[in-house]
Amino acid sequence: MNYQVFVRGLIVTTEKNIRIYYKKAPVVIFGLLFPLFMFLAFYIGREIRIQVFFPGFIAMVLFFASSSVGPLITPWEKQAGTYERLLSFPVTVDTLILGDMLAGSIYGMIITLITLITGALFLDIDITGIGLLVVATLLGAICFAALGVFMSSPATPQPSQIMMLSSLIRFPLIFISGVFIPLQELHGAGRVLSYLSPLTYLVDLFQWAMGGAPVHHLAVDLIMLLVFTCGFLFAAHLFHKRNLMKGL
Repeated sequence: MNYQVFVRGLIVTTEKNIRIYYKKAPVVIFGLLFPLFMFLAFYIGREIRIQVFFPGFIAMVLFFASSSVGPLITPWEKQAGTYERLLSFPVTVDTLILGDMLAGSIYGMIITLITLITGALFLDIDITGIGLLVVATLLGAICFAALGVFMSSPATPQPSQIMMLSSLIRFPLIFISGVFIPLQELHGAGRVLSYLSPLTYLVDLFQWAMGGAPVHHLAVDLIMLLVFTCGFLFAAHLFHKRNLMKGL
């Protein structure tokens, strides 16, 4: 019975998040428009082969799309006064965390799928490893959605504060993760910092899947994404519970 209540609560929470938050302006701006504008600003006018740049671009799209939903949900509901109402139902904080994470990962996979189909049809992108691409997209979406939920954990009812914090975390990561500067060209402190970013390992996985030039062993990329996912979920669980009373 408890298992059925958990699954039911998880489905309802995810469905609620999808219906309410996918159309919110911050999610559309940071999850869809921002990666597009970054791509256009970096690519147009430069002699860069799209096949070389595309794996990093896809990773950036998945990164921003998956991590844009989670930071908005909790502070928005605390501001509206519905957060405590949710907890009065037979759901736990962990159910809300997983529901927020699933909503973020689904959004990220939808946007990424659209981008991949567009690239395959109009940009002559050669995808050599379909299975690996699917696995990498799934792992990356869950990992970055977990990061988004973790970033929503500060005890504040102001969505603008959380979105600002998430921007301060996400923006630097794209410059040390092989998105704009290939990992092979990163040296010294830049190379060391790249190991601390989950986006680095997703970019490398997409290089594997699209016939690019990966840097790490395939198993290392997969394991590190799993490690980051578990770390983000544990941190989200810890901080959301600790800050629960502060947010009510």
